[in-house]
Amino acid sequence: MAVLLHINTSIETASIALSSDKQILHVERNKNIRDHASWIHVAIQSLLSQCDKKVTDLSAVAVVEGPGSYTGLRVGMATAKGLCFSLGIPMITESSLRLMAFAAISNHEAGSEPNVVFIPMIDARRMEVFTAGYDLHLNEVLSLSAVVLESTSFDHLAKNNRLVFFGNGSKKFQDIVSHDEFRFIDAQHDAGDLVPLAFQKFRRGDFADLAYSEPAYLKEFYTHPKK
Repeated sequence: MAVLLHINTSIETASIALSSDKQILHVERNKNIRDHASWIHVAIQSLLSQCDKKVTDLSAVAVVEGPGSYTGLRVGMATAKGLCFSLGIPMITESSLRLMAFAAISNHEAGSEPNVVFIPMIDARRMEVFTAGYDLHLNEVLSLSAVVLESTSFDHLAKNNRLVFFGNGSKKFQDIVSHDEFRFIDAQHDAGDLVPLAFQKFRRGDFADLAYSEPAYLKEFYTHPKK
């Protein structure tokens, strides 16, 4: 039996989950993005306690590596690395966009449509989003990138596919397009959706390098200069 801790701090609502093999035992969430750093360690202890587990029972830690919130990604990665180093267990990483696509495919009727491409979008300020495209089998058909949105940004994919957009960056795109082949859905996800993806990697021994793993920011952090 593999007991895995799952961490997703890449978006506004942070979440952690505990699983036994493929079974989700419990999920904890925090909606205050400014509070993720102080919340996560207390939440992990609470999660383990509710599931009658100890931290030494963990077989691995899975963490969403990004892209997403700069601060959130650092919090999640540092927490996962710290636990894995101290316990001597492996770390598993997963793309936030691939996780979003997996949740959308699993939970929405759009998953049964032929030639559908799922395009998660994470807000990256102004008209820019972090995005990628996936088919029904989670194969990447559009490479992960930071895109400045225009009304014609995804027309090349729409010729032979039905496109499904979702995520907190998709509203910006919805406001500037009117295309019959574009569909916008509300696809929620949390650390619980990470469980089957992480368990597959655990079974394959697909582990991250603890020493060199870093958050996948995609672009440099930007802040306003002090006056």
